[in-house]
Amino acid sequence: MKSRLKELRARDGYNQTQLAKLAKVSRQTISLIEREEYMPSLLIAVRIARIFNEPVEEIFHFEEEEF
Repeated sequence: MKSRLKELRARDGYNQTQLAKLAKVSRQTISLIEREEYMPSLLIAVRIARIFNEPVEEIFHFEEEEF
């Protein structure tokens, strides 16, 4: 799964720690999502989407072979 998390974080001026606190996850979770080593739960994905005021599907993208 691809994500625009790092791009959006930079756009809005958040570091990983700040975003993690807002999303109620660890900084390590944000790092893992950005490195595409962790797929967030729906709850975490929705929290992140709300922080950036973006639809979930605009932040997280599945590759066709993942279906």
